[in-house]
Amino acid sequence: MNKNITIAIDGFSSTGKSTLAKELAKHLGYVYVDTGAMYRAVALFAMQNGYIGKDFFDKQSLINSLPHVKLMFKFNPDLGFAEMYLNGVNVEKEIRTIEVSNYVSKVAEISEVRSMLVVQQQEMGKDKGIVMDGRDIGTVVFPDAELKIFMTASPITRAERRFIELQGKGDAVTFEEVLKNVEERDYIDTHREDSPLVKAKDAIEFDNSNISKQEQFQKVLKLIPIKSCFDSKEFL
Repeated sequence: MNKNITIAIDGFSSTGKSTLAKELAKHLGYVYVDTGAMYRAVALFAMQNGYIGKDFFDKQSLINSLPHVKLMFKFNPDLGFAEMYLNGVNVEKEIRTIEVSNYVSKVAEISEVRSMLVVQQQEMGKDKGIVMDGRDIGTVVFPDAELKIFMTASPITRAERRFIELQGKGDAVTFEEVLKNVEERDYIDTHREDSPLVKAKDAIEFDNSNISKQEQFQKVLKLIPIKSCFDSKEFL
């Protein structure tokens, strides 16, 4: 009998969803899928092909080109997690820039993009034993997930985290730019017509504005045997 479960982690940008998901997957021996990376890769594809820019967005051309967007995660043993490949090219670094962040929520609004990626995400998780994070995992991708987490934090806190992260990568950005990006993404994510960011009714909310990553990890870990009704020794 397969005792693995599905763990769905949703929430606002820069709340540490991916960090938590990676830690849980590693601890449990589960597969980790960063759905945000998938949307970022499509946004990068749109940028590379001139479909989106500061003052324009040719949505129809992007939609028409979706059959040519091939996404794949490849595990990097040196890093300890899977990296995103777009049409056979490793784009893990490129998709994490502020430029991609500025466009990803607009790309994620497109129903055809969401439909394509949701099908892929559901296929990845059909055998359970998966931790997936994003915006609609617990509401659309895996509405029957055994454990759903919804993460939030104040915009200022999230902008500070993102700013430090980008500075560490050598990106020339200002805090004001990052804060504006966080606030704009929040608005688009929560107001789009197709699969807006909302907390699933059975999700457990975590506001991590004032707790450490380790504290959060331990709190979530304690929920797993309770939610799955398994012997906690199998997980802890």
